Amino acid sequence: MPMATITTDTMAESARPPQSGSALLRLLQLSSVSLPVGGFSFSQGLEYAVEAGWVHNVETTRRFLSEQLRYNLSRVDLPILARSHAATLAGDAEQLQDCNNLILACRETRELRFTDTAMGRALVRLLRSLEMAPPLAADEDISFVTAFAYAAACWSIPIDDTALGFAWAWLENQVAAATKLVPLGQTQAQQLLGELNPVLTDAWTLARGIDVDDIGACLPALAIASCRHETQYTRLFRS
Repeated sequence: MPMATITTDTMAESARPPQSGSALLRLLQLSSVSLPVGGFSFSQGLEYAVEAGWVHNVETTRRFLSEQLRYNLSRVDLPILARSHAATLAGDAEQLQDCNNLILACRETRELRFTDTAMGRALVRLLRSLEMAPPLAADEDISFVTAFAYAAACWSIPIDDTALGFAWAWLENQVAAATKLVPLGQTQAQQLLGELNPVLTDAWTLARGIDVDDIGACLPALAIASCRHETQYTRLFRS
């Protein structure tokens, strides 16, 4: 598949702060479940984990999500998000391209890569409709991480807030999926979000100290769950 091409001139133009609106409100918009990127339609391995009995109550859901925050988002998504954000602010098209290539290379299954690029395409379409003109020549290979970081930098959202907003959006989508699949009650879901907040902030703290050469994760069970979800007999979520 073709990789996206990024031009420095277009990126510098697009990264200028907006004329109106606060960074906080833009962050709320970007991390909202109402953002039309389709995150709610993907379970990212959770649906098979429930089918297999790995996740079956609040405690196992907490463990499943905690491990992904600690050993996946903190070591892959968030470090690359931070570098993509910095590259956009610096107008460094080559660095942003490298970040996009790296995050896609880290996706262990076709389904996980498809989840990332499908959401990335949707966000790029939205940004174009908002006249932000993202400097991306082709959107079929754009990671959601890249697009999210680019939008946040354009809207002058600080990197700490950007990272927490990204991780929160991921967590909220996963808890919403667990609410349907496990299932969990609405109160249980809200309690779970609160209990995982410290894990989320710890994940970002860890991510900030990871060198580019150390980016990467290995969660075999998650990869297996994603692979097997593609052929699962009954599914609520996309593959």
